[in-house]
Amino acid sequence: MNNPPRSGSDPFDVAVIGAGVVGSAIARALSGYQLDVALLDARRDVGDGTSKANTAILHTGFDATPGTLESRLVREGYRLLREYAQRTGIPYEPTGAVLVAWDEEQLAALPGLREKAERNGYRETELIDADEVYRMVPALGPGVLGGLTVPDESIICTWTTSLALATDAVNRGTRLLRSHRVESVSPGDGHTVLHTGAGEVRARWVVNAAGLGSDALDARFGFDRFHLNPRRGELLVYDKQARPLADRIVLPVPSKLGKGVLISPTIYGNVMLGPTAEDLTDRTDSSTTEEGYAFLLEKGERIMPELLREEVTAAYAGLRAASDVPDYTVEVSAERRYAVAGGIRSTGLTSAMAVAEYLVGLLGEAGLPLTERPELPEPPVMPNIGEAALRPYQDAERIARDPEYGAVTCFCERVTRGEIRDALRSTIPARDLGGLRRRTRAMNGRCQGFYCGAEVTGMLEDALREAGPETEPPTPHPTATGSAAASGSGGCACHEAGTPCREAGEPPSARPAQTPQPPRTRPGGRTTDTTGTTGREGTR
Repeated sequence: MNNPPRSGSDPFDVAVIGAGVVGSAIARALSGYQLDVALLDARRDVGDGTSKANTAILHTGFDATPGTLESRLVREGYRLLREYAQRTGIPYEPTGAVLVAWDEEQLAALPGLREKAERNGYRETELIDADEVYRMVPALGPGVLGGLTVPDESIICTWTTSLALATDAVNRGTRLLRSHRVESVSPGDGHTVLHTGAGEVRARWVVNAAGLGSDALDARFGFDRFHLNPRRGELLVYDKQARPLADRIVLPVPSKLGKGVLISPTIYGNVMLGPTAEDLTDRTDSSTTEEGYAFLLEKGERIMPELLREEVTAAYAGLRAASDVPDYTVEVSAERRYAVAGGIRSTGLTSAMAVAEYLVGLLGEAGLPLTERPELPEPPVMPNIGEAALRPYQDAERIARDPEYGAVTCFCERVTRGEIRDALRSTIPARDLGGLRRRTRAMNGRCQGFYCGAEVTGMLEDALREAGPETEPPTPHPTATGSAAASGSGGCACHEAGTPCREAGEPPSARPAQTPQPPRTRPGGRTTDTTGTTGREGTR
């Protein structure tokens, strides 16, 4: 159900800046009221910034700082997102987690972490001895002294989460404005003008959910309350043959130096190791490094040496917003008709829907009229790209109705022509190869598009041509013209999580480091993909 047609000169009631997971959740919540909402993003797709660079863990909030806004919203968001995932088909798996103590200091810290979890309202943790840890995760390296179970920690698809929330918002009437980078703002008496690279957008209220850029945007509205620095996290993604080694999340015990490195399964069937945590000044530098690669291999050798004998199929990095304020900054200025959701750390994937509810409540208290919209459409049912549920290529009934779901295009990830077609015709269609990867997993496998790149790129080009001149044609994937980078895997070496390769229009930072693979004991395995996740505050 969409809002009534509006004049191009009329201001929106609310403009939400940033179509990541938090901004999309806010737009969805606002569009449940009789409001004219715009959702802006500088990129060509939703969830294409920090939100795709998350370790994709649905957190219980057991280890948050008790009494903080973050603790409250993560706890509430866990419930909301889990229920929403069940309704919309967002892939998630309740794998559970175990914190592993490797020395006496870490072992002594476990009871305090259990007490902390209870103060956060989570009472399901259990202290276990070393034998029980090894029973749960037999592949762990020698030296485990004990552990703490967190049975309700889960893995989730961060790509589908952002897309589902944004799709829901659009179905409710939100106007999605992609490629609208806000360059300056002009607050006025009745509305604010957002000057973007694609023209002016006027709104009576503005919500800042701009992720890593939220502090700079906050300053344009006259505030100086939090400052962000980019924190780079590098990860290694292991082939699907490694999945039996890690069927649950293996968490480190936090220390004064941070939360450390985890090993986690992904819902795409892979295993990831990481992340690093490196503070930078360049907010665009998501390059991988030899130092990061070596650091992860060193940590992995201690945690799960058997994993390092499996094949690494991707090494990549992403940036997240590290704030100098030790909590979320979610505030509203009634005078300026402006709100901010800033400093939302990697827990924002879990807390997004709760952040949205909290912020909308503050906006109502500040004077934004909130009249519920009757007869809202049902939430969207999202395509399944996870391994825990039936995929289209496995669904005989679906294939019988539409043979395109039986025509496999990407053999590494078992992605069919029907899925690619649907992604190009959806409510929020993919406009580039990165968006297509995140919607389908096409070209995310071991061959990195060497086999399917030409066909996938051709389908995208055809869809953009049909959409009209307002969309830009993609730069052909290198495999579409027969070129192949000397990456040792046959195909382009630009296998970054969920984004196109450099040859397809991405900046150099999208390319993973060309570092040697660790020793391999297997010649093959069938498929892999990156998780679209990256560094966090220590472990998440």
